[in-house]
Amino acid sequence: MSSRQDSTPLTVLKGIGPALAEKLGKLGLRSVEDVLFHLPLRYQDRTRVMPIGALRPGMDAVIEGSLLGADVVMGRRRSLLCKIQDGTGTLSLRFYYFSAALKANLQRGSQWRCYGEVRPGASGLEIYHPELQNLDSSTPLPVNETLTPIYPSTEGLSQQRLRSLSEAALAWLAQGNSLPELLPTELLDDLEQAPLQEAIQLLHRPPPSIDLQALEEGRHWAQHRLAFEELLAHQLAMLRLRAQIRSREAPAMPPSTELSDAFLKHLPFALTGAQQRVGADISHDLQQRQPMLRLVQGDVGSGKTLVAAMAALQALEAGWQVALMAPTEILAEQHHANFSRWLAPLGISVAWLAGKLKGKARHNQLQMIATGEAAMVVGTHALFQDEVRFHNLGLAIIDEQHRFGVQQRLSLRDKGAAGRFSPHQLIMTATPIPRTLAMSAYADLDTSVLDELPPGRTPVNTVLVADGRRDEVIERVRAGCAEGRQAYWVCTLIEESEQLQAQAAEVTWQALCESLPELSIGLIHGRMKASEKGEIMAAFKNGDLHLLVATTVIEVGVDVPNASLMIIENPERLGLAQLHQLRGRVGRGSTASHCVLLYHNPLSHLGRERLSIMRESSDGFVIAEKDLQLRGPGEVLGTRQTGLVQFRIADLVRDADLLPRVQLVARQLQVSHPHNSQRLIDRWLADGQQFAQV
Repeated sequence: MSSRQDSTPLTVLKGIGPALAEKLGKLGLRSVEDVLFHLPLRYQDRTRVMPIGALRPGMDAVIEGSLLGADVVMGRRRSLLCKIQDGTGTLSLRFYYFSAALKANLQRGSQWRCYGEVRPGASGLEIYHPELQNLDSSTPLPVNETLTPIYPSTEGLSQQRLRSLSEAALAWLAQGNSLPELLPTELLDDLEQAPLQEAIQLLHRPPPSIDLQALEEGRHWAQHRLAFEELLAHQLAMLRLRAQIRSREAPAMPPSTELSDAFLKHLPFALTGAQQRVGADISHDLQQRQPMLRLVQGDVGSGKTLVAAMAALQALEAGWQVALMAPTEILAEQHHANFSRWLAPLGISVAWLAGKLKGKARHNQLQMIATGEAAMVVGTHALFQDEVRFHNLGLAIIDEQHRFGVQQRLSLRDKGAAGRFSPHQLIMTATPIPRTLAMSAYADLDTSVLDELPPGRTPVNTVLVADGRRDEVIERVRAGCAEGRQAYWVCTLIEESEQLQAQAAEVTWQALCESLPELSIGLIHGRMKASEKGEIMAAFKNGDLHLLVATTVIEVGVDVPNASLMIIENPERLGLAQLHQLRGRVGRGSTASHCVLLYHNPLSHLGRERLSIMRESSDGFVIAEKDLQLRGPGEVLGTRQTGLVQFRIADLVRDADLLPRVQLVARQLQVSHPHNSQRLIDRWLADGQQFAQV
């Protein structure tokens, strides 16, 4: 974590041998500075001794008293039971794991200080496995003067060891060593921020008078001081990444005239105002000699693919190759079908590359890509494999960016024309990204928003139904399909799981085949071969299947305008953004569409609140903001989003108000203190260098 120049080896602290250093390394602790930035998760108050008579269940308390005896008792589990008294009352101490030495030490009449959680037990109030200190020596044992920290830990590292380590690191600071203050004094004064060292000292050893609630909620000024610096380090890393990419040359592409005119003439509808506006942003970027880095956000059905097609035509007309990368084979196949249909009349061939393509067919596609015979290439992550050589790649379009890591999408950069140019990058997502996340996780990208749906899209009516009314829902499917419409039935697991009580897709498919024998019902899930999935999706799209039972593999991009009913089983198990994506598969035609959230009782208060948001709103951005508040940024963007740093102090929801100022300070630092910018990145980002090297 620490940079080399701001790093002091752990070995300057007493008692750090190779074995302990290895354990500490698992926590990322390799220097004294690392230890100082390894902050407590929570705190215990051991600053006062409580009378036993004042104890209540659920309290964490320090008590002192005289031992009345210790006996091994046999119950459902063998335990060592001790009684301790202090003149105000008696308390039991119970140990399920104990040694003969411990039993021998706990002599009648000996004096002890104990700490632990008070619980109701078989013999009145008890503390299980208390921490013990013997009071029989002649020297009085002082109580703690500060709150006791509880640190993030790993196997083989006790809290006592971590406290000793932090104590040694704080003593090292007190001996005249210092943590470099990387925010300039004038900035600190302007931001009304306290010195870093003061914040670190307070968070490791808070006084008992501190506002504990503010501390537990992350609202204390000392936490704000560190959260600001951590957010700043992340912002600087993303800006450095952007600057590095934009320092390379990209091919300048004049606006398309012939191809775009011919394309638009064959469209059965006009572009929306939003599509025209975002298309103009992209066209302007493509005319520059700096690589475009643009994120296009658009709610489900807002027409992102058409915008991508217009960008592709500008590159193709200028004589450059275009690559479109999608996260799943289903979505990639759909893109391939769309672009083939659009571009074939214009005399442009579209190559296809995915993991399932083998042998001669694969070799042929690779050959077409390498020679430039295929001007447009559509595929999955197979596109950035080493064996793929482009003739002159000028534009990379990446769909559902959050499914790929930063390194994966940037690896396409090096496939630019013979290494001479960096391709322009257009990144699309149908998962609306809350503003606070976009400001942080996508600080390296310009953002455009498609905030208008094409005419003809009908709003989807969403209802919550308990799964006890399953038979009613099945009848609703029967009636809808009898009228010539199609339906989805989405399950959240492939195999039966009693523990999660989620209906398996295969079991559901069998049950629905029995209940609805007159319907043609398909089944699709992630464990099928890609060819099987393709055949079933094609049959559903062509109207050969009335009902499609599926897992969430149909979440993104599948377009069947005749499907107007969707049932989602166990929706309480999915994130709001994912539910919104699924719901977007219906309502793509002119028929009134419905989404039934078939939940399992009992539904928690939070579960009901989440599903009610789906019923009340069809705005993807509103839903995304709620999802962020309820589940946090890692879940919203997906665990594979390697560009999203796992923050140690900062919280993008709680600290959203800091972000505008963080952005401003980041730009100031880049100009006035570039050296400090790198040191901040090294201090806060465990792999700070990845942004400079990918």
